[in-house]
Amino acid sequence: MALWINEDCISCGACEPECPNEAITQGESIYVIDPAKCTECVGAFDTSKCVDVCPVDGCIIADPNHAETREQLEAKYHSLHG
Repeated sequence: MALWINEDCISCGACEPECPNEAITQGESIYVIDPAKCTECVGAFDTSKCVDVCPVDGCIIADPNHAETREQLEAKYHSLHG
């Protein structure tokens, strides 16, 4: 499933440059993740880089509104990167 940034975000921006799919952007008050582009780094890395660099534990979590299997995430990554 895609990841989601919750209201605990401190808008530090550490996550944005880490996303291989450019799915993270600055929102009005916090950063946001585009679920159409988020693959949880499947296809690029072994772990979700945004979660790895976020200084706030529990800020970036699985988005229950966008459930996807690993296979679906891999297919999405390949469709984004050819």
